[in-house]
Amino acid sequence: MSISLTESAAQRILAFLDNRGKGVGLRLGVRTSGCSGMAYVLEFADAINEEDQIFEDKGVKVIIDGKSILYLDGTELDFVKEGLNEGFKFNNPNVSSECGCGESFHV
Repeated sequence: MSISLTESAAQRILAFLDNRGKGVGLRLGVRTSGCSGMAYVLEFADAINEEDQIFEDKGVKVIIDGKSILYLDGTELDFVKEGLNEGFKFNNPNVSSECGCGESFHV
């Protein structure tokens, strides 16, 4: 099982954590939502729970709960700028379809 970060994503996460002044890493998960069924959840992690799995890439700890790892295994997290828009992009090999708006996916 693995989760990876591009250099751009790692730099952005480290900058967010530095500006925030606390946190052990980035919590990545999924929740039921949207027209395709699942949506990604990103938040800062201030603690690591017993059931969490921890992946470290490029100096960033990515923390994932036991239920979400099934949907996220092999995912690469990228940070992209497209025109005036910027944000995190998930390159998830488990996705079989996505909704038209890009907010949710199906495995």
